[in-house]
Amino acid sequence: MSPTTPMERDLRLPESLLGDQPGGGGRASPTLPESEFAEPMNVEQLIQKLHDRRTREQALHNLSQLKDQLPEVALLLWHTCGIMFVLLKEITGVYNLISTPNLSQEVSNRVCDTITLFQQCIASHLDTRKPFIRAYLPLYLYPFISTESRDKPHEYLRLSSLGAIGALVKSHPPNRDEVDPEIIHFLLESQILCLCIRCMEVGTVLSRTVATFIVERILSTDAGLNYCCNFGDRFYVTTSVLRRMTDKLVEEPSRRLLKLIIKCFIELSKGPSLCRDNEGLRCCIPRSLTYPKIVNLLSDDGDGMRGLQQLLKNVQAHVSSTGDLVLVTSYKAELNS
Repeated sequence: MSPTTPMERDLRLPESLLGDQPGGGGRASPTLPESEFAEPMNVEQLIQKLHDRRTREQALHNLSQLKDQLPEVALLLWHTCGIMFVLLKEITGVYNLISTPNLSQEVSNRVCDTITLFQQCIASHLDTRKPFIRAYLPLYLYPFISTESRDKPHEYLRLSSLGAIGALVKSHPPNRDEVDPEIIHFLLESQILCLCIRCMEVGTVLSRTVATFIVERILSTDAGLNYCCNFGDRFYVTTSVLRRMTDKLVEEPSRRLLKLIIKCFIELSKGPSLCRDNEGLRCCIPRSLTYPKIVNLLSDDGDGMRGLQQLLKNVQAHVSSTGDLVLVTSYKAELNS
């Protein structure tokens, strides 16, 4: 077995997870003919096929297609002996490729099928999402999120991994607007905010959208808002990235991304002293929010336009007759002048 890399040592991966790598060298594991799956199989049979390297790839693909139809897939995957180990082997098996240009689309697709089971099943199900984070399993996805390569195989892995984290912060009834405090604590402790900010810089519009969704959900909690606003470096890095993303919307328009950016700024406007008393946020609001190409993205979206108006109200700003963003001088600032 080859020596472990610094990344593998940092993650403290079990030695057994680093061997028998399915995607090593960009070569797929041997597979059986598709005739092996010619007869319809139930979920239990497909899960058992995951134990065999020859049938694993097709079983992963088939299970990823069933995720929306059968909610019990998450429970069966989680409670079937050895399956989490198999899925982790699929994920860690490509670690040696993600920092190289040798990651093939075929291998990337296979790992994405595995991550999809984490995302749409285990991370989304109310009975498995907490055990999922208590076992620190999301950390195995972080190397895919932190990659800076922009090619398709790496981008697919980045997007799939962000989707799994997004599933964790997605609200569920009965508290649709709340995120579980235990999940937020785990994500903040594991530095996911820094990884999302990196994705907001290097990813495609879709990756940037999912990363911004995660940041917005974190900022919607008191713990997340304090984490971001109580330290100047975190606050200014976050607002600077949001500002640059807004500017990019002129060339790469996206209504969904714009609405999430506005929501992030609204949450920041509710923050502690760094945002309010020192008027830090007022200095970071992007002027491009008033550009016609960007404002027009919300022309037929009432919720989005109300969000923009709420943001301008919160930071005491308005749009002039010439379309410029004007910050109203606060009473406190006038006293200090």
